[in-house]
Amino acid sequence: MKKILATLACALVASVAFAGEYPDISISELEAAIKKGDVIVLDVNGTKTYEKGHIPGAIDFRANKDKITSLLGDDKDKLVVAYCGGPTCSAYKAGATAAEEAGFKNIKHLSAGLSGWLQAGKDTEKPDKKS
Repeated sequence: MKKILATLACALVASVAFAGEYPDISISELEAAIKKGDVIVLDVNGTKTYEKGHIPGAIDFRANKDKITSLLGDDKDKLVVAYCGGPTCSAYKAGATAAEEAGFKNIKHLSAGLSGWLQAGKDTEKPDKKS
């Protein structure tokens, strides 16, 4: 009986540890989705980094955290991709979790992050500054 309870406890801990993890998307897959207009991209790096350059079309998650649900739209099946600085950064989870809490089902993580995007030679954009 103790072995069964121990096994169940381990299974529960393992399932909790993997909860909230999101599948990875490659740079080329994300780039294709952006070109098609089939994705919502969340930059979770912070506003200062966002303003220096972000993946084209990305939403500044930190600056829009309070209104993120309305910015995501109504199509709950639409692909949402969250990213942060790079492979060791876990800040993306805040954006991915917000999308999940808003009812989105197709959420992925660009684990390469902004650093991988830049290393791949991809362009970034900066927000329009209005005077």
